[in-house]
Amino acid sequence: MASSIGNEKSVNPVLRISQLDALELNKALEQLVWSQFTSCFHGFKPGVLAHFEPEVKAFLWFILWRFTIYSKNATVGQAILNIQYKNNLSQTEKYQPLSKHQKLWYLIFTVGGRWLEERCYDLFSNRQLQSFCKIKRYINFGAGLLKLCGLLNFLVFLQKGTFATLTERILGIRSVFCKPQSVRQVGFEYMNRELLWHGFAEFLIYLLPLINVQKLKLKISSWCLPIAGLSNSENTLSVHSKECSLCGEWPTMPHTIGCSHVFCYYCIKSNYLFDMYFTCPKCGSEVQSLQPLRYKIEMTELHG
Repeated sequence: MASSIGNEKSVNPVLRISQLDALELNKALEQLVWSQFTSCFHGFKPGVLAHFEPEVKAFLWFILWRFTIYSKNATVGQAILNIQYKNNLSQTEKYQPLSKHQKLWYLIFTVGGRWLEERCYDLFSNRQLQSFCKIKRYINFGAGLLKLCGLLNFLVFLQKGTFATLTERILGIRSVFCKPQSVRQVGFEYMNRELLWHGFAEFLIYLLPLINVQKLKLKISSWCLPIAGLSNSENTLSVHSKECSLCGEWPTMPHTIGCSHVFCYYCIKSNYLFDMYFTCPKCGSEVQSLQPLRYKIEMTELHG
């Protein structure tokens, strides 16, 4: 009784973008499954899966096929978007699930085809015999022909909106909505809030590059240092030119900018090139002239 009711469901065509989204979701799921599976072998010797990678992938895709297409007539991406496959070979317009033959051929074309492509490349990549070279050329020609047919099918799909892949067209399976799609209603308050937020975000993106963050940070630090207070020893070090006012280390190639504080040459030069209106973080003096110290600082004074 349940099956008869299910077969009477009406068919709702699927938009092109929804079918393409379902394909992208399927690819993302496969990449996620493969990355999670390979992460289990990080502790093993490198290259453990290299020799059996096509077979392992085929086994994983077979498991996905068993619990998606075979049992639910839909891939994971289609299930997320409320889509499933319909047997388009049936004469009735009502929903008809896929037959077992269609499901098996879907497995052969998708999982078997990708396994054959990867494994044949490994088998014939190092073969130098003439017979193997001919087989390799035939396989490459067939793969190129399938890609060309897939491109033509995609162009037809963009025009008519059915059969997003070549496999769907060959097997006669079509994507339809599981349930009728209701009209989406979006409140004006939500739309206004979204528009306001996007406008504010664009304004920030435009404004942030115009703000001199380095100068602002130095200005705030110059305000905070008197509040925090410096010890007498630190003031003495600064006065006697034994620390850089920017990095706080022993000044390398000490230079001054016209005030009583000392800077490393690379510290002050990089900051001045970055900001022509650079000011001393200690006293707020502007750069008058970048000059080296006129007297020598001896390292032994640190221990004096």
